Amino acid sequence: MILAQLAHFASHTVSSLAFLQEDQQTVSFSPMGLWEHMAWMARSVAIVLFIESIWSLAVMIDRYLYFSAARKQSREFAPKVAGALKDSKLEEAIKIADRNKKSHLAEVVTAGLQEFRASGGAATENTIASSQRALERAEAIVHAKLKRGLSVLATIGSTAPFVGLFGTVVGILHAFDAIATQKTSGIGAVAGGISEALVTTAFGLLVAIPAVMAFNYFTGRVEAFDVEMDNSSSELIDYFIKQSNKR
Repeated sequence: MILAQLAHFASHTVSSLAFLQEDQQTVSFSPMGLWEHMAWMARSVAIVLFIESIWSLAVMIDRYLYFSAARKQSREFAPKVAGALKDSKLEEAIKIADRNKKSHLAEVVTAGLQEFRASGGAATENTIASSQRALERAEAIVHAKLKRGLSVLATIGSTAPFVGLFGTVVGILHAFDAIATQKTSGIGAVAGGISEALVTTAFGLLVAIPAVMAFNYFTGRVEAFDVEMDNSSSELIDYFIKQSNKR
């Protein structure tokens, strides 16, 4: 009886080792191995996530360069235009603004100065009111330029995890299909489906997390730029009011 049990245990152990060895030979967790194990639906999910990652990266680079140029030129523009206006050199202030076209402050201030110049430079109540409306319109236009592309980051950040989750569901279905096809529930039967499920989930999070972080960062920068534009507009209106009081 004891010998029979030992023989049964030994045969079971040998079959288990052979099964594990077969699994190790057939399952590969390298990127190419995972890609080969993926079904066409899971591959489609991975391609969609790859496109979203490239798109979000392009938006991040574009916004970073745009905001950096706007910040740099605005720092140079603000003291120069303030000095020109202090000396009542309206034309020089407009020329300074034209030389800093990437500056968000220059775009707004230029609109107000040009509207003021169009009235003949007379600081009347109507002229100040029209200049203020020009400043408000310019602020709205510049705000739209600053936010360009941020909706893409928000969309990718919110949808990429669900795209990855869809890939997870597809991978689990693939695993169960393998179990039904091979008539076995061993690791080798489900490894391919489980691996593609986990890969698509991880890929979805890898795409979404940087997109959300970048969206929050750039949104904060846009809000800071809005405050700077509001302050510049108010200071310019105050300058026009002081000019009217000198008459």
